[in-house]
Amino acid sequence: MPLRVLHLVGSPVDAFHADLSRLYAADCLTAIADPARYATHIAYVAPDGRWRFPESLDAQALADAPSLPLAAAIERLRQLRLDVMVPQMFCRPGMTDYRALFDLIGVPYLGNPPAAMALTATKARAKAVVAAAGVSVPAGELLREGDVPTLTPPVVVKPASADNSAGVTLVTDPDDYAAALGDAFAHDDEVLVEAYVPPGREVRCAVLERGGELVPLPLEEYRVSDIRRPADKLARGDDGDLRLVAKDTPDAWIVDPDDPVTERVQAAAIRCHVALGCRHYGLFDFRIDAAGEPWFLEAGLYCSFARKSVISVMAQAAGIAVDELFQMVLDECLQPQRR
Repeated sequence: MPLRVLHLVGSPVDAFHADLSRLYAADCLTAIADPARYATHIAYVAPDGRWRFPESLDAQALADAPSLPLAAAIERLRQLRLDVMVPQMFCRPGMTDYRALFDLIGVPYLGNPPAAMALTATKARAKAVVAAAGVSVPAGELLREGDVPTLTPPVVVKPASADNSAGVTLVTDPDDYAAALGDAFAHDDEVLVEAYVPPGREVRCAVLERGGELVPLPLEEYRVSDIRRPADKLARGDDGDLRLVAKDTPDAWIVDPDDPVTERVQAAAIRCHVALGCRHYGLFDFRIDAAGEPWFLEAGLYCSFARKSVISVMAQAAGIAVDELFQMVLDECLQPQRR
């Protein structure tokens, strides 16, 4: 009998996060489609907080699906007798509260638990944890409104909890601090100021759990002139739909496995995975200095299993197709229940 798999999509926060979730989830549904193996269901949480259970993720299917309050949605989830849930939400509640809901109703899900998601969503706390595990992190300070930064530029000013480079500024002149802090505080009530690590090479490394082992994947590198900005990651096309700028070659590529930084970054990524309490998989961003030393920037503990999802791209570079990657993580998720 096929496994009953629910894809949890959308966002109760805003249309941007809901559209981002749909963008990735729709491609995942195509990439892993296998009716003989999976009976696929979709739950979509709209920005108004109400739930829908559409047949697909196109606009018409969403409009046609009845809109349900939380209590009715939970009853529907119970009726589906789900085997597993795939988190496809990228907002803070989606990464924490909605995962906790599935813990509460007893449905296992792929990926990291709410505590790990909440920890890594706050960049300063994640940095403190991995630093205690022996991973290099840039010098930094956490500010609130009215605090005066003490680090001498060049520094990177960023909201403590925002994603997709929102509110991030490279400050090279102390006179530019005020504008940068104003931009960052527009996105969060806490702001992280950290030393800028030249010369500007930036990579990501994923770690998979497989049969009790931690397996690092090939690195992905991004083209940067100084720092990555929102326009380097996402954009809207003429039709209004989001697209993934960072996935368009030559803006991102797989690092040669023989590159000297590979071994250093993979070792640091494994330490981060363990220190942050990750489960099933983890994804970690590093800046590389002139000596080839990796400096931890942040963690992004989600994987949509879309073909252009970062972990999927890295896995494919290692010879693991997206559907194989999904099955691998699914096995890790369900193995405790089977035992």
